[in-house]
Amino acid sequence: MNYRKWMLGVLVLLLCLPIGMGSVRAAGLQITIELDGEALSPDVPPYITSSNVTMVPAGVVSKGLGAAVEWDQNTRTATISKGENVLKLTSGLKTALVNDNAVGLDTSVQIVQGRVMVPLRFVSEQLGLQVVWNQAAKHIALYSNAEIGGPSTPSVPTVPTPSIPTPIVPTPVKPTPAVPSVPGAKASKEMKGAWISTVFNLDWPSTSSAGNETKQKKEFDTLLDKLQSAGFNAVFVQVRPSGDSLYPSVLVPWSKVLTGTQGKNPGYDPLEYMVSATHNRGMQFHAWFNPFRATTDASTSGLASNHVVKAHPEWVVPAENKLYINPGIPEARQHIIDTVMEVVKGYDIDGVHLDDYFYPSGVSFADDEAFKAYNPKAISSKGDWRRDNINDFISRLGQAIHGVKSNVSFGVSPFGVWRNKKADSTGSDTTAGVSAYDDMYADTRTWIRSGWIDYIAPQIYWSLSFSAARYDKLVDWWVNEVKGTGVKLYIGQATYKVGTDKSAEWQSGEQIINQLKYNEKYDEVAGSIMFRANDIVTRDPFGLASLLTFYFKS
Repeated sequence: MNYRKWMLGVLVLLLCLPIGMGSVRAAGLQITIELDGEALSPDVPPYITSSNVTMVPAGVVSKGLGAAVEWDQNTRTATISKGENVLKLTSGLKTALVNDNAVGLDTSVQIVQGRVMVPLRFVSEQLGLQVVWNQAAKHIALYSNAEIGGPSTPSVPTVPTPSIPTPIVPTPVKPTPAVPSVPGAKASKEMKGAWISTVFNLDWPSTSSAGNETKQKKEFDTLLDKLQSAGFNAVFVQVRPSGDSLYPSVLVPWSKVLTGTQGKNPGYDPLEYMVSATHNRGMQFHAWFNPFRATTDASTSGLASNHVVKAHPEWVVPAENKLYINPGIPEARQHIIDTVMEVVKGYDIDGVHLDDYFYPSGVSFADDEAFKAYNPKAISSKGDWRRDNINDFISRLGQAIHGVKSNVSFGVSPFGVWRNKKADSTGSDTTAGVSAYDDMYADTRTWIRSGWIDYIAPQIYWSLSFSAARYDKLVDWWVNEVKGTGVKLYIGQATYKVGTDKSAEWQSGEQIINQLKYNEKYDEVAGSIMFRANDIVTRDPFGLASLLTFYFKS
C-alpha cells in the first residue's frame, strides 16, 4: 500500500513537471518590452504560459492605454476600464466579461509576486493597444496611438488638389518608435492597400447596422483605424457591389447592404463619409466597381424598379446563377461608364478600380444575337470580338476618367494568369485551369501596352509552392509585362486564405510575409493590395495583422 502511495506521488509529480518546466522556460526567455519606443522595466517581467499566452503586468496596460485597473481580492477579479469599454477577468475562469458579454479566454488573470498579470493579446485587442511581437529577439513593442508613425502617402497616384481649402491633417509630433528590421526587407513599397468588400456585408457595413447611420460610420472608422494601425495606407472600397451603389445615384439604386432593402435611402451619403474619413487619416480612397456583374444570384424579386435588370432586361444575360450586363452591347458598356463617372465627378476619390467581372469564365454566355448586331469591325472570332468589347470599355473609361480628373488613377485587378505558356509561348510558366485572356476575355497586355490604365493589380492568390500557378513565377511574369511601360504593378495577395485554406503553406501568416519579401526583388512592383480587410484585422489568423505591422514598419 505504501509502495502504491509512493508511486502515485511520483506520477503526480511527473504530471506536474511539464507545467513547472514550462514556467521555467518562459522565465528564461528574458522577454523585453517597450511602450511607444520607451523601454519598460516592470517589477515582474512578461512571461509566456504553458498555453503560449503572453502575460504582462496590468500596470503596463494601464500606462499604455490610460486605462483604469482595479483588483478585487475577495472575488480575485481584475477590472480594466477605458471609456465605455469594461473588461473583467477573474482568476481561474476561462471566460472574461467584455461590456458584460462573456468571451472565451486561453488564460485568465494571474497573480505573480503580488502583481496582477493579464493576457496581453486579449486585453490589447479589446482596448486598442497595438502589439508587435519579435519572436527572434523575444521583444514586445507596444504602441498606444492608432498609427505607428503613420504610413506615408504614396507619391503616385496623387490626391487631386481641390480649388477649395481642405482640412489639413496634422503631422504627429510624437517620435516614431523604432521597430526591429525584418531580415531580407528592402525599401518600403508605396502601395499598401486593402480591399473592403461590401457585397453580402462581408467587411462593411455589418448586417446588424442596417439603416443605422451612426453605427455604420463607427464601424468604418474602426476598420480604417485597424488597417492604418497595421500599416496600410490605402483602401479599395466596393461601391458598386451588384449593379447598385453606396452613394446617391440618378442611374442605379441604393445598395441592399446599407438598409437590407435595395433602393432604400440610408439617410446619408456613405461614400461622402468614407472618402472624408479616409482622407482625414492621410490614407487613399479608391472606388472599386464590379463592372458587368448585375446581381449575385438569379432572382429578381428583391431588385429595385430602377435596377438595370428591370430597366434594361434586353442588356442582361443569365450565367453561373448570376445576372450579367452584356459587354457586347455598346449602350450597356456606356451605362457602366456613366455610373463610374458619377463618382469621379462627384467625389474626391484617389482612384477608380475595377475587378475581374467582365465575361464569366467556364460557362455558356448567350450573346449570339449581340455578336451579329454589334460587330461593326466584322470580327470573325467571337473570342476576339469579346476581347474587343472589353478593350473598348477599358479604353473609353480611362479616357473619360482622365478627361475629367487627370490625377485620378485608373486600374484593374484581373485574374492572376494572363495565359498559360502552353496556350501562348509568351504566357506564364503555369498550368492554370482558366486564364484572363481566354476565359474572361481580358486582354491585359493590350491595356498595358496602350497605356489605357495607370496600374495593373493581378490577383496572384496562390502560394510560393503551388505548382500549377506559383506566386513567384507569376510575379516574375507580370514584372516583365509592365517593364518600360510606365504602368505600375501592384500585386493582389490572398490574405483570406491564411488559416482557411487547408494547405500547409497557408497555416501561417508567414506565407504573406514571404510573398512581400519576394516582391522586394523588383522595383517594378510598386506595392500590394490584400483581399480582404476583415481577414486581416478582424479574423487576424495567426497574428497576421501584427506580422504585417512588423513588416510594413521596418
